[in-house]
Amino acid sequence: MANLADMIMILLILTNFALLGSSLLGMCINIAAFQGIIIGVLPFVTGQDPVSIETAVMAAGAMALKGVVFPWLMFRAIRETNVKREVEPFVGYSTSLMLGVVGLVASMWLAGRLCLPLAGKTITNTSLIMPVSFFTMLAGLFLIVARKKAITQVLGYLVMENGIYIFGASIVMERPWLVELGVLLDVFVAVFTMGIVIFYINREFDSIDASRLAHLRDWRRAKNASAPGI
Repeated sequence: MANLADMIMILLILTNFALLGSSLLGMCINIAAFQGIIIGVLPFVTGQDPVSIETAVMAAGAMALKGVVFPWLMFRAIRETNVKREVEPFVGYSTSLMLGVVGLVASMWLAGRLCLPLAGKTITNTSLIMPVSFFTMLAGLFLIVARKKAITQVLGYLVMENGIYIFGASIVMERPWLVELGVLLDVFVAVFTMGIVIFYINREFDSIDASRLAHLRDWRRAKNASAPGI
């Protein structure tokens, strides 16, 4: 199981770099879906104790949402908006990959320095799970702030949640599935909300660049400036 867990951790690292270096939205959605599926099996390959029914059901639900439902919603969004790629991100893809390497090194350093009270109950049998969880959260945050397309930013939220899931899989709590359920519900609401936002951005601007929202602020200022004084 240890070798399989290490292989999953390496796959997660590669998927994070693929997300940072790809401009194709469809490919990014598929990568995020694959990432959501493989982290769903973590409790089964990293566990030292038998997996409870609650954990198994939660893992199956997470894989269904992250691997099927969320990707289907995002593919539907890109079909309706007819957008295929992220053309002009705030940070270029080569720079993103280099920053990703820095983030991975920083995650490994932080994981080595961080001491968590595990209370003698840990399900990890791989030393990579903690740095990979930090790196996944950093990759998701980077996608949110460094990309313009709203769909890519939604993917960033999903990747961040994946990192939180991996972190939770590294520590056994009394009821870990309750924490994961709460996070999944937040992400579920966020995805649907961002779907509505994407629809209105595309309708008003014929684009899904989140940076276009700045024009609304400028338009409001211009309207106030042109209004006659009272």
